[in-house]
Amino acid sequence: MYQQVIDPVGSSLGWSALVAAIPLLALFTLLGVVRMRAWLAALFGLSLTLLVAVVMYGMPAGQAFNSALEGAAFGLFPAMWIVVNAIWIYRMTVASGHFDVARRAFARVSDDQRVQGIIIAFSFGALLEALAGFGTPVAICSVMLIAVGLPPLKAATVALIANTAPVAYGAVGLPVITLARVTGLPLGDLSAMTGRQVPVLALFVPLALLVVLDGRRGVREAWPAALTCGVSFAAVQYLMANHGPMELTDVAAALVSAGAVLLLLRVWRPREGTSQEATPHPADDSAGTGTGTGTGTGTGTGTGGDGGGESAGLGTAVRTEAPPRQPDTRTEVVRAFAPYAVIIALFSVVSVSAVRDALARTTAFFAWPGLHIASPDGKPLALVQFKFDWLAGGGTVLLVAGLVTAVVLRVPMRQAATAYGHTLHQLRTAAVTVTAVLALAYVMNASGQTATMGALLARAGSLFPLLSPVLGWFGTAVTGSDTSSNSLFGALQVSAAEGSGHAPVLTAAANTSGGVLGKMISPQNLAIGAAAVGLAGREGELFRRVLAATAVFVPFLCVLVYLQSTPLLSWMVP
Repeated sequence: MYQQVIDPVGSSLGWSALVAAIPLLALFTLLGVVRMRAWLAALFGLSLTLLVAVVMYGMPAGQAFNSALEGAAFGLFPAMWIVVNAIWIYRMTVASGHFDVARRAFARVSDDQRVQGIIIAFSFGALLEALAGFGTPVAICSVMLIAVGLPPLKAATVALIANTAPVAYGAVGLPVITLARVTGLPLGDLSAMTGRQVPVLALFVPLALLVVLDGRRGVREAWPAALTCGVSFAAVQYLMANHGPMELTDVAAALVSAGAVLLLLRVWRPREGTSQEATPHPADDSAGTGTGTGTGTGTGTGTGGDGGGESAGLGTAVRTEAPPRQPDTRTEVVRAFAPYAVIIALFSVVSVSAVRDALARTTAFFAWPGLHIASPDGKPLALVQFKFDWLAGGGTVLLVAGLVTAVVLRVPMRQAATAYGHTLHQLRTAAVTVTAVLALAYVMNASGQTATMGALLARAGSLFPLLSPVLGWFGTAVTGSDTSSNSLFGALQVSAAEGSGHAPVLTAAANTSGGVLGKMISPQNLAIGAAAVGLAGREGELFRRVLAATAVFVPFLCVLVYLQSTPLLSWMVP
């Protein structure tokens, strides 16, 4: 039995925390400064973590490697299992041509680019984040925004800022699921607490998009659309996170927000529209609106969304020619959105108590072989218990949805199988990144390195909740993934909260909520956005465009979380 020690270096908590932080500092430096490929940086960080665990913390080498294997296993299932099947569905919509049908449907909703930007980047982007994550919304929405007339740099900026509020529940809830796994806290409580922080951000993100799209004039003339979108999204996100199937939180919020804006457009129109025809942008539009710009064809330069791994490089060009003169038939439009309806229906069925109970019988729980670990106070760690829900997991539901999608879209089985093979190929390095980052997190948690840093942070006392979102923001900004950030810092947040007398569920959820704001400035996501619109090499300019948004939202969230730790808003903590 290995028992954790939180001050192994000279019996000093400060020196021990410094040594424990070395793998993380190395990982962040390699990613953010050296710009090393994410999978290589993750493997290097994992090696350092194992070295610190064995040499400095005295953890038996066998147990250290076994904890890494458990983390890697969780990275493959359910993390990569979800991402692979979600992106496979997207690939089939592109191959069948129905992705273009959906894009044209959005373009016909309104001739005002500000309204189009809100619906495409925020609502449809949230749906893509909910189903796939992994940088997919930034790449796809950037190209769709160019298709409706935005210049490339503005299109990428809007897509990056919009890809915030949905991130916490992206990839069918994977960040929150991972957070529950690494912290041992109840999934329902973490989902509920996150759902009492992120929706507050969602209220204001569409208004921020209007500022980017058209400055003060945009806010003055199109605020009803932004307010309708933000309020409806936030309300549904809160309700689903607290009372509905957590996996469908962003799916439902995205669809309801889009529907609310469509209903609004029946009775209201912006006073002065900015239409596609009125905004040619010849000087800035290096990607063009009719050149068939691709969505990251093989760039794979970073970690995307919430799968926690390296960018999927969507691998299939999305053409951006203007919509045809003859509108698509209603049948084709319905079929274009059918995959999303299938996913919603299947997750709804799985959430029914009778079905959930039946599927629960297929879920296996077992102690990971070779792991016998106790916390510093002698209690067994819940971390050593592995959950294998092969039938009830979100990835399996998405696999079934993909099979149904192939039938609905009339994709031949051979073509569907080929698309699946291409998806596996494009995600090969992403799988290495995901498994390595999660292996690193598990070793840190099992050896006691996380507990050491948490004990040091706990000395911040009553101010710790004020800093809590910054940890999540920093983790996602560097790794590009809220899932990876939760893996790295989730247990640390709990440890620090317990040491400072705060509710662990509050600070753990704050890690997820803060993480959503790190997505827009992550070097990996910036690279995805720049590559998608044909502006590779101008990531620095794109970074400067989104920096103001994160500089406003992060302090706002920090204050919110701090107030939730005080009697003023403590009623919001479950």
